[in-house]
Amino acid sequence: MSLLRSRSATVAALALLVAPARAQTTRLETSDVYRRVANQVVEVDVVETGSGAQSQFGSGFFVSAGGEIMTNYHVIEPIINKPKEYRAEWVEASGTKHPLRLLAVDVVHDLAILASDKPASGWFTLRTTPLAQGTRLYALGHPRGLALSIVEGTYNGLMQYTLYPRIHLTGAINHGMSGGPAITGEGSVVGVNVATAGNSVGFLVPVDRAVALLARVSAPAFAPPKDLLGDIGAQLAAYQAQYFPSLLADTTRLVTLGAYTAPTMPAPYFKCWGDVTTGEDERRYDLTTHSCATDDEIYLSGDQSTGFAVLKYWLYSSKVLAPVQFYSLLEARYKTMASEMDGAESFVTNFKCKTVNVRRSAAEKNDAAMRVATCLRKYKKMPGLYDMVTHIAVFGRRDTALIATLTLSGVSYENGERVTARLLDRIQ
Repeated sequence: MSLLRSRSATVAALALLVAPARAQTTRLETSDVYRRVANQVVEVDVVETGSGAQSQFGSGFFVSAGGEIMTNYHVIEPIINKPKEYRAEWVEASGTKHPLRLLAVDVVHDLAILASDKPASGWFTLRTTPLAQGTRLYALGHPRGLALSIVEGTYNGLMQYTLYPRIHLTGAINHGMSGGPAITGEGSVVGVNVATAGNSVGFLVPVDRAVALLARVSAPAFAPPKDLLGDIGAQLAAYQAQYFPSLLADTTRLVTLGAYTAPTMPAPYFKCWGDVTTGEDERRYDLTTHSCATDDEIYLSGDQSTGFAVLKYWLYSSKVLAPVQFYSLLEARYKTMASEMDGAESFVTNFKCKTVNVRRSAAEKNDAAMRVATCLRKYKKMPGLYDMVTHIAVFGRRDTALIATLTLSGVSYENGERVTARLLDRIQ
């Protein structure tokens, strides 16, 4: 064998030996991360007080030597809305359970801090860390109530269509991992596991929100609020005061829908999409739709969300239907339009609606006949907040008409009226 062939064979043999070693190093890195922080991540359970049975579960992690635990608001929500029926506890790996007291929540960002009766043997120090796209992260938690698990993922930046962005994580976050930490290989907390869209698409609350909540709890004068629902109501009121007043401002661009123009993309963080369906067979009209919304949504309970806005348009047109038939079609569509919003009787009242006809003079820029139905319901436990749904039918032509719906959730009456007026003024 020549020297050249001998050296080639040697290099090939070494490559076979080195490749498995590198793969093993990657696996050991993940196991090393797990081993370093496993005692800092816990299972958080909500227990039905009467029977002592588990009602729901999630994850949490220690953020202080004194035993304070960070988790999601939605993990422990029952102990806020029904404090007599539920309690919270955390579970050690051995199965030993410890009671938890709720200290504070950030309902807008879905975070909560609880106090344990047992000091922590290890905890995370929260600090913001700049990350590059593609950074490897590790999400920890108790998927489906199983033993503590670690999931590798990739940092993919912040979500675009939301006022308060969440981190997009490519990683298999599963039910039960909510409230657990997502960390770098060095152990720095990047965010808090909060949601999944399946197919390894996960979302995190950025760590700076957790830092802010912990700072509030750590302040010398801090005391847990006596009225938690009142505190949550104040947080929602502050949120809507920032979120809604800027919607549909004068700089909002317009979209052309047939013979009409109307405002679109109520704010820069909204996304809009459209579709066209042409009349076929028994359907004797064309339908164009245009919708705008964000990824913003604040969890209050399993059947109650708030803090979002949705704008939708339906353009109906027909060259076949007689005017009377076309008008009957619009009447039927308008009357059957209903809110898509869920709502528990314990949280909100029933909707009450008022319908008016609006006709501007021909001298005005906006010369359109409109039927406007405004539906309102109150938040029972949070005075001053409402869900407002406005249906608008724009007539004036024999073969085309525009229907619009504006949904505002968790808004003050004044802000709701202001945004609705802007919409009406800009439909032409």
